[in-house]
Amino acid sequence: MIDGCGTHSHLNRRTLLRAAGLSGLGWLTPVAEALSRADEKAASGKPPKSVIVLWLAGGPSQLETFDPKPGTNIAGGTKAIDTSVKGIQLAEGYEELAEQMDYFSLVRSVTSQEGDHERATYNVKTGFRPDPTLIHPSIGAVLCYQQPDNVEIPRHISILSSPWPARGGYLGDQYDAFKIDDPQGPIPDITKQVPDDRFDQRVKDLAIVERQFARGRLRELAGKTLQGLSTRAALKMMSSEQLKAFDVKEAPEALRGEFGDTPFGRGCLAAGRLVEVGVRCVEVTLRGWDTHANNHENHTENAKTLDPAFAALIRYLRDRELLDDTVIVCGGEVGRTPRINPYGGRDHWPYGFTVALAGGGIAGGRVIGETSPNPDPDAEDKTKDLANPHNTADIHATMLETLGVDFRQELQTPVGRPMIVSQGEPITELLG
Repeated sequence: MIDGCGTHSHLNRRTLLRAAGLSGLGWLTPVAEALSRADEKAASGKPPKSVIVLWLAGGPSQLETFDPKPGTNIAGGTKAIDTSVKGIQLAEGYEELAEQMDYFSLVRSVTSQEGDHERATYNVKTGFRPDPTLIHPSIGAVLCYQQPDNVEIPRHISILSSPWPARGGYLGDQYDAFKIDDPQGPIPDITKQVPDDRFDQRVKDLAIVERQFARGRLRELAGKTLQGLSTRAALKMMSSEQLKAFDVKEAPEALRGEFGDTPFGRGCLAAGRLVEVGVRCVEVTLRGWDTHANNHENHTENAKTLDPAFAALIRYLRDRELLDDTVIVCGGEVGRTPRINPYGGRDHWPYGFTVALAGGGIAGGRVIGETSPNPDPDAEDKTKDLANPHNTADIHATMLETLGVDFRQELQTPVGRPMIVSQGEPITELLG
């Protein structure tokens, strides 16, 4: 089953596409309309940029990751370490990232109006609050729509996906993320299920069916979107050399070791390799941050996975001169309360948490915003102690600005409703 920059759900092989031995070709649909825009982009001499989302599902504590408050009551004993940038500290356990501080920045004053996991995930991934009348596209879907290309594999990919993966929203299900599990496993739905001769016959049979379908309809359009586009592109993908980017086993053992022998580490390595062949957006998920109990212990364990993988990804892109053309964003849907609950955990806190940003022209070694070392969790206005607050829409506007996307543009929904790409404003201090 294939879905990514693609279909929302996997297609049943007993559908018409089974006759061709193919499935899940929805991600190919927008290619035809995008080719002219891709040619324009190429003619400009400026390559399209990419984005890698390191999604910390469940909501990490800012105090045990990127915004430690050592020696304060709210720290709960969490210690801090110095980084390569004077005056900036990270929580203990992020020693490798601390060495890379020159290359990424922290927005420590992110706010959201959503505290529920599903709603908050939607808000952070799209920059909008949930709306019962439509679904907004994630930043990866917007980037795929705005910056097309001739990549032969899905351009929007989710590795180790959470329950709420990146969606195409009103742009169409063809912009949904293509989902895979641990990259050391097989890629779904690219292997022929029948011998070559039978497969080739199914492709020929599909061509006959599609010609019959086109009869009496808009022949040129039908031929382009079905037989002329989807089948040829799918066959090209199945034999594409770019598929090797998924196969992290091809990478040198020493390099794999830098990322860590974990599914998330392998996902980050795959993300770097996929961006290298032109994929526009890769989301890699690390779960286990919903720490209502045993907060400190769980964060200590998660740091052992996140720290080497994130740091290695920065080095990987920098060594290949890809960091300037790739935005990395790392964060989750909410932060964690400054108060530790009776179970040794921290609860949801959307009133001042941290998002890390790197690459793509974003300035490194900076901290935007500040949270209080002595906040009042019971205050009516829980953001009153924040310095320089920014909402999730501002994070999106900042990323889209440096990605070369007109975030003030209005797009049309399928029902003709104009929707602005982002309601936020770029954080100018980050735009180097």
